[in-house]
Order: sequence, then structure tokens, then C-alpha cells
Amino acid sequence: MTIDSVRGAPGASELAEPELIRLLTPEGERVEHPDYPLDLSPGEVRGLYRDLVIVRRIDREAVALTRQGELGLWASLLGQEAAQIGSGRALSEHDMVFPTYREHGVAWCRDVPPLNLLGLFRGVNHGGWDPAEHGFHLYTVVIGSQTLHATGYAMGVQRDGVLGTPSAGATIAYFGDGATSQGDVNEAFVFASVFNAPIVFFCQNNQWAISEPLEKQTRIPLYKRAQGYGFPGLRVDGNDVFACLAVTRKALENARTGQGPTLIEAYTYRMGAHTTTDDPTRYRLKAEEEAWKLKDPIERVKAYLVRNELADTAFLDDVEAEAKQVAKELREGCLALPDPEPLSIFEHVYAEDHPLMTEEQEQFAAYLASFEEEVPS
Repeated sequence: MTIDSVRGAPGASELAEPELIRLLTPEGERVEHPDYPLDLSPGEVRGLYRDLVIVRRIDREAVALTRQGELGLWASLLGQEAAQIGSGRALSEHDMVFPTYREHGVAWCRDVPPLNLLGLFRGVNHGGWDPAEHGFHLYTVVIGSQTLHATGYAMGVQRDGVLGTPSAGATIAYFGDGATSQGDVNEAFVFASVFNAPIVFFCQNNQWAISEPLEKQTRIPLYKRAQGYGFPGLRVDGNDVFACLAVTRKALENARTGQGPTLIEAYTYRMGAHTTTDDPTRYRLKAEEEAWKLKDPIERVKAYLVRNELADTAFLDDVEAEAKQVAKELREGCLALPDPEPLSIFEHVYAEDHPLMTEEQEQFAAYLASFEEEVPS
């Protein structure tokens, strides 16, 4: 007899049910939450809508470029735009982001040029942006490792003695539901809790760790794990950009003022494939995707704007036109990216000369030169 047969394995409803913080319903109706008040001007709401539309259009263009052989891979954010834009717009200039490989919306909020993201997935650069300039570290492919990097960075900020001052910055680490099963994430939770680090752990629970469903990752809602480590955890509607903004804003402020870490579980859904090498039709039902389409993060903000007469057809058309232009320029820029010089792979590996690296560089240069020697007739 197995343990599961004794106590029963949890179903999806058990994991999905409870305490969801929401400020905007799927129908576009505004609701209030006593712990997370949010006062947005019409212009700010329109700005959030513009962000959502543009990052989705960037994502679509990147998927198309991958299908056409112009990118080696792409990790789509389709369906997760509200979680990323809401949390991204909650950041201050002093905050630092540690992303995975899917935070294209957060990158947009931190003014990282989308072409730099495509260069990475095209294989012509290693990211190409300055993390210090944008408050946004390079993408991390090793699952969960960025949470430890982020925690160490946050502990450094704590030791700078700036918490509680206007120049204080919080740290935010993004990861998915699958990463919560990684040892690195749990070790980061321990360090952050024990040292009261100024960090927000932002888990985008999109229901699927590649082909593994949520119930194979946890027996309880993910946000409840924080209790075991000794810091607050909460679950927000990850398709509600208002709620993601309000919840993340408060968690970041708590971190900046020395109140320690918070775990935010943004309950959302990955509408597309895990990456462009994945086929989700092999492991999930179409009906599940159709149900989540009714919770679309863009449509609910659009409904709110129209319902409250905060935007007219001209505005909506202008946003679509701008998104189309961004995609056009992105495609043209991607196709024009030059291939890197082969020896450039050795650049920026170490801050100073390294004997072994120098030796390897010389060997590789000699190898490349061998192809240029004349072949005897």
C-alpha cells in the first residue's frame, strides 16, 4: 500500500482553489481588496494596456522568427503578460531583477531592448545588456539557480546599510512552479528567511513544468510553502495586472524597509508551449486551454477601459498599430544582426587575463587559421 493510497493524492481543484487576491475580474469589473488598495489614473491604466499588447506582439514575432529558422529557440510568455507587466511596473529604479529565460515583459519594463533578447536566442550574443544600467540581470537557463544569486545580492544590499532610506533597493527573483522542486530555490528560501533578506520571490505558476502538471510538484498551494520557512506567502491572480502590481508593490516596499522576504505565487497559465521545441498537445487537453482563454489578461483590461469609457476605438487601434510597428522593426533588426567573430567567445569571460583562457584562445585561433592555408595543387 502506498502513501498516496492512504491519504489520497491532491487533485487540481485542491491546489487551485483558495485565497486568490484579485482586483480585476475576468469580465473587466474592478473589485477592492482591503490589504491592497490601488489608485490608478486613466493614463496609467492605458499605459498598462499598451504594455500588455506590445509584449504579446513581441512574443508572437519571436515565435514566428523561430518557426522560420531565424532563432534557435524561444520561451513564450503567452498568457503570463499580466504577471510580468504588473510586477515589472511595481519596480523602482533601485530594485534589481533576477529573471529566468521567459521574463520578456519584465525586460520591457526595465527598458531592455527586445532585440537584445532575440540576439541571445539567435546565438549572436550573451544578452548584450548591462545589468547595472537596467536593474535587470541576464537571463538564467539553469532552473532555479538565479534565486540563490538573487538572495546573495539582497544580502549584500542589506549589508550596505541602505534599507529604509530613499536609495534602498529590493531584489526580486522570478521562477516557475517547476523550479520550486529544485534544491537551489529551497536553499534560497532558507538563507533569505534566516538573514531577513530584502527579496521578493515571484513564482509564475503557469500550471506546467514542461509536461509535468502542478499536482506532481506539490501537495499544497505553492504560496503556503513560505510559512515553513518563516516568511509571508500569498497567491495573486496572475492574469490580473492590477492585482500583480499592487501585491508586488507592497512586497517590494516591505523588503526595502527591512521587513524581509515575501513569496508571491502568481496563479496563471502558460497558453503556449514551454518553448518552441515543445508540443503541449501531447500532454494537456484543449478544453483546459479554452477555459483559460476566458481569463485572458489583455481582454479583461480592455473590457475595463471600454466599460468605464477610459479608452475609445482610436486609442485601441493606435496601440495595435504601435505594436505592429514594434514587431516590424524587431524583425528587421533581428535579420540584420551580424554573426559574431568566432574568437569573440573568449571576450568578457574573466575581468582580467587568465593563463588558461589565453592558451585556449591561441589554440582556437591557430585552428581557425589552418582553414585559410593554401591547399597544395
